[in-house]
Amino acid sequence: MTIEQLYQLYKESPFISTDTRNIITNSLFFALKGEKFNANQFAAQALDAGARFAIIDEVAYAIDDRYILVDDVLSTLQALATYHRQQLTIPIIGITGTNGKTTTKELLYAVLSTQYKTFATKGNLNNHIGVPLSILAIDDTIEIAIIEMGANHQGEIAFLSAIAAPTHGLITNVGKAHLEGFGSFDGVKIAKGELYDYLKAHEGVLFLQGDNAYLVEMEQQRAIKQVVRYGFSDSNAIVGKLVSANPLLTVAWRLQNESSFETIATQLTGSYNTENILAAAGVGHFFGLTTRLINEGISAYTPTNNRSQIARTAKNVVIADYYNANASSMAAALDNIAVIEATQKAIILGDMFEMGEESFAEHKKLVAAALQIPTVRTIFVGKAFFAHRTDTVEFYETTAAAREALVAQPIVDSTILLKASRGMAFENLMAEL
Repeated sequence: MTIEQLYQLYKESPFISTDTRNIITNSLFFALKGEKFNANQFAAQALDAGARFAIIDEVAYAIDDRYILVDDVLSTLQALATYHRQQLTIPIIGITGTNGKTTTKELLYAVLSTQYKTFATKGNLNNHIGVPLSILAIDDTIEIAIIEMGANHQGEIAFLSAIAAPTHGLITNVGKAHLEGFGSFDGVKIAKGELYDYLKAHEGVLFLQGDNAYLVEMEQQRAIKQVVRYGFSDSNAIVGKLVSANPLLTVAWRLQNESSFETIATQLTGSYNTENILAAAGVGHFFGLTTRLINEGISAYTPTNNRSQIARTAKNVVIADYYNANASSMAAALDNIAVIEATQKAIILGDMFEMGEESFAEHKKLVAAALQIPTVRTIFVGKAFFAHRTDTVEFYETTAAAREALVAQPIVDSTILLKASRGMAFENLMAEL
């Protein structure tokens, strides 16, 4: 079966399923394979649950004409998404970056959806499977789409850009993350810069944080024709500033040729989110939204999934930011807790993963930085941090051990930074805070 023929089936039943636990009636079930599963084995179950066709790549499971046999299910899914994208004429904004891409994506969605029927990547479906699924979820009613693209190796953003074909793009920032895959910080810049390469080649529009030296250098190397700059200096088309962060952010922004600022009270914490908010303002203005709609969208956005969230418990105010962590996001989180006005502060940091050869040095830097901030308690959790343990500071090898320490000696009446990589399962500490 050709992609064109498969696309006709998709148009008749424009729903994709990949999990037999969540089958959509009349959908196309793609029997994907992973390290620990082979969904070809569950194709019959998917059909019994309501799927219309099952796309498989093992002939042994092709029982009747409801089974569509292809060479490779994943590459077929990607090809179908690419073909669907070619039929779409709407603007698609591609977002990547070391930190803040999901928050920025959600802010853009909150702003643009005040005027347009907008689609945005759900959750963290930002990889070689998630991006095709996101593209195939865009129907004829959508006017603008926002596609998040993640990567931990060079070549991935280029590959995802070829599928999503963004007409507009934004890199939030570049920092030290996934160094095992990228090899170095220069490797990060090359990998993320693949989005700029795509925009350059296809005459796309770039939204640029005009005060980020790394991003400016990356853009200048490519000389992209259409660039919309946002940032803190007067040279940007969108000029902004942080008003307060105690702990929720209040920010202000204006157009370059205007003198008065618009002030917005947000539901976000973390001074580092100021530039993500300015990005949303810049994108909204570019697409013709009024200042009122931009402000409404930004102020209404409430973060979820333990990204820059404020959790007010019976005992404390917790900055719950433990969905992900890397050297640059950790440093930004520490900078933020340092400037927040609070009677008492506490810091609990957990290991950063995928740091490669730089792991030891980067964890050591964070220990030194965290101990410079006055707190009632500073706690380091995980094997990487434990390698820097001293007798005068609290270090625990596991999250379970840290939880026991919090049970024995609770933290109360404090503003607490809770930051770690997702694998540290820091949600298990929330019950004690």
